Amino acid sequence: MISRLTYKGMKLIDPFARAITYLRVSVTDRCDFRCVYCMSENMTFLPKRELLTLEELERMCTTFVGLGVEKLRITGGEPLVRRDIMTFFQSMSRHLDSGALKELTLTTNGSQLEKYAQTLYDAGVRRVNVSLDTLDEKKFADVTRWGRLPQVLRGIDAAQAAGLRVKINAVALKGFNEDELASITSWCASRDIDLTWIEVMPMGDIGNENRIGQYWSLKDVRKAYEDHYQVTDLAERSGGPARYVRLEETGQKIGFITPLSHNFCESCNRVRLTCTGELYLCLGQEDMADLRTPLRDHPDSNAPLEDAIHRAIGLKPKGHDFDYSRQGIDGQMPRHMSHTGG
Repeated sequence: MISRLTYKGMKLIDPFARAITYLRVSVTDRCDFRCVYCMSENMTFLPKRELLTLEELERMCTTFVGLGVEKLRITGGEPLVRRDIMTFFQSMSRHLDSGALKELTLTTNGSQLEKYAQTLYDAGVRRVNVSLDTLDEKKFADVTRWGRLPQVLRGIDAAQAAGLRVKINAVALKGFNEDELASITSWCASRDIDLTWIEVMPMGDIGNENRIGQYWSLKDVRKAYEDHYQVTDLAERSGGPARYVRLEETGQKIGFITPLSHNFCESCNRVRLTCTGELYLCLGQEDMADLRTPLRDHPDSNAPLEDAIHRAIGLKPKGHDFDYSRQGIDGQMPRHMSHTGG
């Protein structure tokens, strides 16, 4: 076993020599939408006592920053529905000021952006990812169950007005937004907004929805682009799993996140912290470590927490096992995406 003295000052390197510099943090499992590919309509959420407090989240993230994490992405559920969440962003901004943290950002459904965009910018956030699968108001209400498109569009307006760079994340859903590929792309171009398509991931019980029926391969999405645009592959990497192309006619950068049709794990530099303090080493694996216990059991020392983090990183797998077969879904995770935080 590696001693505490050996761990002291060490950055986070996994068994495959990948430096872990990116932490995705779920601050709540709650959401004001019920997207059909993400969760069931009648969700049972975690008791509040199980969630890390905002102070605990701040201490946890600060510890990761001290171990070499340079990018924090705040997720949920919907992160902006957590009460007083702006105090967390404001407390983390000091790491941006010191230069230890290179980026503080979030993924949101956009429902609360109109309210919080300027406060986020003032706390040092410069980019936000907004989940938006359709520009049709009725279809938006159908896919989110509880969402309202005009509210999200006002949030995007507010984000851009505050100076935030917006990227749209659209889940590719067969039979749902196939016919909107051109209109969503054009809308993003008109707003100078980047666009990334994501394959639907097999995570959690979503009730009566059919995962296999939802799946629209991004190979087919790319082919649809090639039928109408000159598509050029880009070598650019953002530190995440997306691969990018440029549409020469518009100059747009389009991203593809393909956990099913292409395994993107070879350069993985990220781990995911749940709102209950579980550290998942891979989105598509069940390996995780409990960090809440060392955090709470040792309020006056971060050494046990740092040791637990290092031991966890030593268990990070090479990759995930997502796969859609003809009859079923191999590698399906029982936990919901809202629990892990994307």
